[in-house]
Amino acid sequence: MAINKYINSSNKRNDIYPFSDAPNTAVFICSHILDSGEDILFVSHDTDDGAWQFLCDKEHNESDARIVSLKYVLNLDPTISNLNDLPLGYCAQRKSKSDKWVIAKN
Repeated sequence: MAINKYINSSNKRNDIYPFSDAPNTAVFICSHILDSGEDILFVSHDTDDGAWQFLCDKEHNESDARIVSLKYVLNLDPTISNLNDLPLGYCAQRKSKSDKWVIAKN
């Protein structure tokens, strides 16, 4: 099954795993990042269920949602390691991959 490729990714680029959530934690990512290589520009850590969402700056609908492991996202973009302690109910945003994250309450 194709989803296992993303959830069980064993890419070794990150030797130290910075998140308290397990590497195989299922997270949401938009298809634009996963399929088209768009940058992660918005990250949300939801209050109600602790879910992580990783999005680009395009418009999204439910059909754009994909589920991958947190470790897979970290391998895609190691700069998200700076958000390892993003509290529940907060989000982080940036204008480009080279910009610093701006953190705000959801």
